[in-house]
Amino acid sequence: MKPLEMFPALAADLGEVDRVIRSRLASEVVLINTVAEYIIAAGGKRMRPALLLLVARALGSTSSHRHLLAAVVEFIHTATLLHDDVVDESSLRRGRQTANAAFGNAASVLVGDFLYSRAFQMMVEADDMRVMRVLSDATNVIAEGEVLQLINCNDPDVDEQRYLTVIRYKTAKLFEASAQLGAILAGAPAAIEAGAAEYGRRLGTAFQLIDDVLDYSGVTSDIGKNVGDDLREGKPTLPLIHVMATGTPAERDLVREAITNGRTEHFEAIMTAIDRTGALDYARARARDEAQAASAAIDCLPASEFKQALLYFSAYSIQRDR
Repeated sequence: MKPLEMFPALAADLGEVDRVIRSRLASEVVLINTVAEYIIAAGGKRMRPALLLLVARALGSTSSHRHLLAAVVEFIHTATLLHDDVVDESSLRRGRQTANAAFGNAASVLVGDFLYSRAFQMMVEADDMRVMRVLSDATNVIAEGEVLQLINCNDPDVDEQRYLTVIRYKTAKLFEASAQLGAILAGAPAAIEAGAAEYGRRLGTAFQLIDDVLDYSGVTSDIGKNVGDDLREGKPTLPLIHVMATGTPAERDLVREAITNGRTEHFEAIMTAIDRTGALDYARARARDEAQAASAAIDCLPASEFKQALLYFSAYSIQRDR
């Protein structure tokens, strides 16, 4: 489900964000336009732009920069996806070929670079040093998270804390920045801005933990990528980490070998170990804790349909199946 379907009150705002995205993706370089149009056609939930808009509107802001900055966070997110898919050698995202599968790795990396640089061009237009600091810091942290994930790949000794650090950096940081920007645009007091940032960080963590669950429990046609991709890429996500922490010696050996070598020939046996140890339920419980903490973080927001939408966002993050 996309934010437009969840939050009809954002229809006009999200429509304007899409207009900004299309206009700012335009380039004189034909290949950039081709890849950009392919990305737009693939869709996307627009969660981060919606988060920025919801926080801003919940705090009474109708800043003229809200659509511009919502497009900026979407560009940064899309750039990370383009680079991720190259690093992970992914072939499927959102139910269709990844850009690297369709156009090659070089085009994907370079168009990702274009999106990053275009995002920085756009954020300068807001002429707000705090906005630029939040976005530039977030982009740097995300890059650190990408490197941390690369270090963790094929390492069966990654524990829960190391993995949660990757999530906070790689995924949750842009959620956090999006929510914080909404508060900044509204000129919110420091305590409310901090609450909005925490909401985004917790929400982003919950989303990623459920993504971990769906990689072992979802259906390819629903989640838009191949089930078992995380294991194939040697990623020690929370379900596998839980098996390593609580499984039998034989189960731990099985998971260790699979993570080390990125092999999926024993996928069914690993799924049995995941089921027996309750690893998916454990990951869902951790996601539920994060979602509840996200909701608690915005207690300070005034009552409104936009606050209710933010609370619904928290619930949706752990109930979704894609």
